[in-house]
Amino acid sequence: MKVLKSVKEADLRNKIVLLRVDHNVVKKGFIHDPYRIDVTFPTLFNIVSRGGKLIIMTHNGRPKNKKTGEIDVSEASSIEPIVEYLKKKLQINFVIPQLKANGKAGITDFMDDLKPVVDQLRNNEIEGIYLPNTRWFAGEEDKGELAEAMANDLASIADLFVNDAFGSWQAHTSTYKIAEKLPSYAGFLMEKEINNLERIFKPNRPFIAVVAGAKFDTKIEPLYALLREADYLVLGGVIYNAYLSAKYGFQINGISEEDIEHARKFVEYSADFPGKIVELKYIIESDTMDGKIDGKYRKHNILMLEKGTKLNFVLDIAKESFNDPEVHSIFHKAHTIFVNAVMGYTPHFNEGTIALDELIDDNPQGIKLYGGGDTLQELKRLLPGLYIMAIDSPNYYIFTGGGAVLKAVESGNAFGIKPISLLTQDA
Repeated sequence: MKVLKSVKEADLRNKIVLLRVDHNVVKKGFIHDPYRIDVTFPTLFNIVSRGGKLIIMTHNGRPKNKKTGEIDVSEASSIEPIVEYLKKKLQINFVIPQLKANGKAGITDFMDDLKPVVDQLRNNEIEGIYLPNTRWFAGEEDKGELAEAMANDLASIADLFVNDAFGSWQAHTSTYKIAEKLPSYAGFLMEKEINNLERIFKPNRPFIAVVAGAKFDTKIEPLYALLREADYLVLGGVIYNAYLSAKYGFQINGISEEDIEHARKFVEYSADFPGKIVELKYIIESDTMDGKIDGKYRKHNILMLEKGTKLNFVLDIAKESFNDPEVHSIFHKAHTIFVNAVMGYTPHFNEGTIALDELIDDNPQGIKLYGGGDTLQELKRLLPGLYIMAIDSPNYYIFTGGGAVLKAVESGNAFGIKPISLLTQDA
């Protein structure tokens, strides 16, 4: 198996280092949470302090139209706010090369514009380079000649590649194909994330997994894997609604037949694992998705509802679910808790998420592992004090990419990469 070596092993002096990060934190021109930027600082500092010359790249948003293939190269998905943040935080002026887009095809032939800027970096005339959004490049998500051309061009300007973008798990050119072209290493964040994945793959038991999502089909394989491997599995969001529809015959507004069919198969499969799924008894039904409006929402005990009951939108888990003695006991006794879940429909239905996070924090001995993305954002928004404490607590770890963790769970290993303690040579 080919494994990534640690960046600590690389000779960086006077080398141009192509560093892939996951700084995908800009929405509508603003950075709402710089966590995923800040956690890459150790890798940045190490490279610069050891004489490396940085070219950073990240994706930001989804500028490519999946149906038409057109790429929107515009300010809406620019990395300029990230560069401004780095300048204020680190006092490093990263130059963004001005690379021309080929209309709606995105950035294609860019070397004539990029090479002079790289020469400036090599000659110590500038402090660093931050490439435009990698998803502006036509070759980034391509699988053929465009990807090959982009990888070759990027490889021609650098001496080595460092991957610190755990959250960017998709096999795109800037994360995967470039590693075939250059000597490649794992950054410190990548090392840390992989080490913490081992706490999921080899958990101290009892092990609880909490997973929520907007569609059942996007979480199918991780859910099956967690049902097999965890001691307990808790569901939330539309996933839980589809589960309730499949198991109890409720007719819940907004749940597609496709999701219900996936849920039916999951319910059938779960029969082989009795007692593993922790059902949350109390749900919140709303007549509208426009907000939590007095008189237009109500709580139900699912055990008191008849089969075939029609419900409007089920938009949250009631806090009473987490006060249930059985649920409280399961969480209190757990030694490993993995959470990739927002329990309610944001931003108005927050009761279930707050109750869940407070119950997890009340656990005295457990290791709490939080997935990134919305899980991270909502923890910070709803419980800022807990969020700040969790960042530095040895009992917590917050991954930068929840989807990346679930992908690893699905595949049954850390993306084919050995634990970082074994990250040495090709094996």
